[in-house]
Amino acid sequence: MTLAIAAYAAQQTPGPTPGRSGRGNNAQPAVPDPPVPRLPDGTVDLDGLWIGGGPVQDLERQANLEPGDIPLLPAARKLRDSRRPEDDPHAYCLPQGPVRMTPYPYRFIQNTTHKPPRFMFIVMESSNRSFRQIFMDGRKHPVDPDPTWFGHSIAWWEEDTLVIDSVGFNGKWWFDRRGHPHTEQLHLIERWTRATFRTLEREVTIDDPGAYSRPWTTNFTARLGSPDDEIMEYICIENNQYGVAGGFR
Repeated sequence: MTLAIAAYAAQQTPGPTPGRSGRGNNAQPAVPDPPVPRLPDGTVDLDGLWIGGGPVQDLERQANLEPGDIPLLPAARKLRDSRRPEDDPHAYCLPQGPVRMTPYPYRFIQNTTHKPPRFMFIVMESSNRSFRQIFMDGRKHPVDPDPTWFGHSIAWWEEDTLVIDSVGFNGKWWFDRRGHPHTEQLHLIERWTRATFRTLEREVTIDDPGAYSRPWTTNFTARLGSPDDEIMEYICIENNQYGVAGGFR
């Protein structure tokens, strides 16, 4: 079983409460979280293998929204409702986009060799081990960025929250398997906060006047994996029948 599948299974199956023995009256007090780690310059250290933090099957349901809460424009709603899971680009080994990160593990790579840091990367086990390049050196977005799967991302710290601002998407990936769309007008703002040692809170603001009537915000929580877990090799080349193998026809 790959780490991705094992992690997903663990998310779906309730386990024992951390720090408890599970033996009735012999239960032990919960072990307190260690403090949030920091780099030598005081910046929050995001190191660790993270699981969760985004939608997979249904953005509306997994963001704990009520039916109709997502402000889809009529044409975007019609497009979403016409899509079939078997047509999901990710089922054909294409990138899943920056919001849809689960159930695959991912890791933040913080650049500490430059002061201030110039880059940050998010490495993901899915889509042939994809990565996002995030510029931390104060640059602005290009006036007319080339449309790509992960967009052009710049970021900065607001106290202990990492803010990632992304534009320049190609409009091809889906937010979820249900088919929530986006267009090349999408402007994505993510706010990542390591609330505790083992939890990473993610606030996502979606501003896309081509698909939604107004900007809207949703929240997700990622959990820290085991210290000995690592991102595993994941081979998935475009149109290599991954979708068929996964039961889509």
